[in-house]
Amino acid sequence: MTHLAAEQITVQAGAQRLVDRVSFSVERGEWVTVLGPNGAGKTTLLRAIAGLVRCDGEITLDRRAARPLSQRERARLIALVPQQPLIPAEMTVGEYALLGRTPHLAYLAQEGRADARIAAEALKRLALLPFRERCLGTLSGGELQRALIARALTQRAPILLLDEPTSSLDIGHQQEVLELVDELRREASLTVLATMHDLTLAAQYGERLLLMEAGRVVASGTPAQVLDFEPCIELDLLAWELSPHFSTAPSRKP
Repeated sequence: MTHLAAEQITVQAGAQRLVDRVSFSVERGEWVTVLGPNGAGKTTLLRAIAGLVRCDGEITLDRRAARPLSQRERARLIALVPQQPLIPAEMTVGEYALLGRTPHLAYLAQEGRADARIAAEALKRLALLPFRERCLGTLSGGELQRALIARALTQRAPILLLDEPTSSLDIGHQQEVLELVDELRREASLTVLATMHDLTLAAQYGERLLLMEAGRVVASGTPAQVLDFEPCIELDLLAWELSPHFSTAPSRKP
């Protein structure tokens, strides 16, 4: 069953078209990864789906048209883990996780026991209960990334958007975070749409890949189909290989 669908999504910034008539769908419980060099439009696409930037085209979330939804209603369906979040350094991990309950609260209402229980469950699942009273500003990169995911899980949204979830992590923590997300996806039938720079990790975790260049999808399919796509050789793959996010490029057909 299609859980997330985008039809002819276009994002314009002045004369520049950042996302150009992109269409795709994601099935319930599926992991789809968006690949592409810097400036391809990956982050803008995720922000458009989350309702954070204005776009043309149609987005459907759990068979509901997204356009009529309020931001609060959309946040009940989608949780976004941004690449560069605004981190309140003095806020504790427990307080930050509780922010995920905001879309479910009435205006001016405070979190109740049920909300605190949901947040505690997310922290426990991510091995963060011992860090509950720690300030975000004192966390390591891997710990902070888990705190971001804990907040997203506390939203209890069925669709999870991840923007470069491993960009600030070392190789060991990259694998740890992605394994955790994949495990949660399988347990809770989460639908995952992620952007990634690393070709190897994208092929390992994404069941399907979308390859973007200059705001357009130039290839889509299984990892083998997309990474063997001949025109992708013309993309700036050298820039990927030289980036700090790159590990080892999958082999492509000669």
